[in-house]
Amino acid sequence: MRRAVGALLRKDLTAELRTFESIPAMTLFAVTTFVLFHFGLDRSSLEGDLAAGVLWVTLLFAAVLGQNRLFVAEEEQGGFDGFLLAPVDRTALFVAKALALFAFLVVVEIVAVPAFGLLLLGPDLLDPLPGLVLVLLLADAGIAIVGTLVAGLAIRTRARDLIAPLLTLPLLVPVVLAASEATAPLLAQAGAEGPPGRWLAILAIYDLTIGLVAYGVFDFLLED
Repeated sequence: MRRAVGALLRKDLTAELRTFESIPAMTLFAVTTFVLFHFGLDRSSLEGDLAAGVLWVTLLFAAVLGQNRLFVAEEEQGGFDGFLLAPVDRTALFVAKALALFAFLVVVEIVAVPAFGLLLLGPDLLDPLPGLVLVLLLADAGIAIVGTLVAGLAIRTRARDLIAPLLTLPLLVPVVLAASEATAPLLAQAGAEGPPGRWLAILAIYDLTIGLVAYGVFDFLLED
């Protein structure tokens, strides 16, 4: 399975490097949204709950843009049929796609988070950055798992661009809630407090739970 996951992941990353279909769109959306908040809120800087809410809502919607493209190539070019005929574990496709979406999110955040700090926090992002990175990684894992599962479910429907967000957003409410609560202390008073451990634990437990569920049902989803 490891070889299959590696091959599929390399294929997705190579395709993205050649086409730039997902990451530029996700990054542009996130940065543009931060610019709109910068001028729309008419405030010199944000902090605490408001700053955390702006950050995570923006990253969530940027992730939805990326998930909608995850299985498009397989659907349009017959990749699903070829994969079903291959003598490999079918859950390898899920793992590879989730890792690809996770990588996309990390790359987007490398650009978007500094833009968020520059436009809405000023120089105050540097102090809370180490704690914020931990929250980002835990939340990205949950977003990648849910996004991959829902994208696989919606890709064979006619209204996939509508169905995917409608299914994704309710499933990611726990992730956004926990990530926002964990981030808010970091963005209050220049990160005077660390992220609450209970919210980090909730993120980790949710990632593990939804990951096991998605891993268990994806095989049947692929057949249908």
